[in-house]
Amino acid sequence: MSASKGPEARLRRRTALLPLAALALTGCAQASDEDTVTVFAAASLNEAFEEIGSLYTQETGTEVELSVAGSSGLVEQLEHGAPADVLATADEQSMERAAESGLLAAEAELFASNTLVIAVPAGNPAEVEALEDLQADAVDAVLCAEAVPCGAASQRLAAEHGVSVTPVSEEMSVTDVLGRVRSGQASAGLVYTTDVMQAGDEVESIEIEGADAKPNQYPIALLRNAQSPEAGREFVDFVTGSEDAQQVLHDAGFGEPR
Repeated sequence: MSASKGPEARLRRRTALLPLAALALTGCAQASDEDTVTVFAAASLNEAFEEIGSLYTQETGTEVELSVAGSSGLVEQLEHGAPADVLATADEQSMERAAESGLLAAEAELFASNTLVIAVPAGNPAEVEALEDLQADAVDAVLCAEAVPCGAASQRLAAEHGVSVTPVSEEMSVTDVLGRVRSGQASAGLVYTTDVMQAGDEVESIEIEGADAKPNQYPIALLRNAQSPEAGREFVDFVTGSEDAQQVLHDAGFGEPR
């Protein structure tokens, strides 16, 4: 993080409660008076957060309304007044943008990491073996657009490997990239480890040299204009501090924040 960033833009790896004048929480197990918490989450968190949301509801009685999309798109929606209580992004840059736009009620906390891999259809018909193979004319590669976290990470990796990929399409979420590979519309795509695990036998995964050295970091934060601030704070604490939530993330293929 640059030293020129304001304090709201600094992300901290901690799960201690942050002081909020209007809140007095005693822990995740305390049931909230609020009936619903609205969570905006990166597309790659979809399945994990659905399960975490169910666990949170069982423990607190508060329902979770989950809205997933590319991280940059979620921040843009919030900047235009979309109602939500919690934001979880697939990169620190999107969360920094949210902080700089005055959207956060408290500093964001890192709760997971994720690594890019090459996804290919089952059987790997294009015989892709490495990132360099995505340059071949015979390989129809699909990538995330650079505006979203998986796209920015893809461009960074390609540059580090000296690879220039001309994709047949650029998607605004990693789940759309995976969808094109699963359907056979693309012979390869860059997605997260977690996406390949969710796809099961429909796709195969090829590791990218050096990708695990700089995984994407996932931050989560309570939003300033939250309609259910107590439930939102409880949900953030549940994601970052609950062993059950962390186990769900681990089982889905997410790593610990670094």
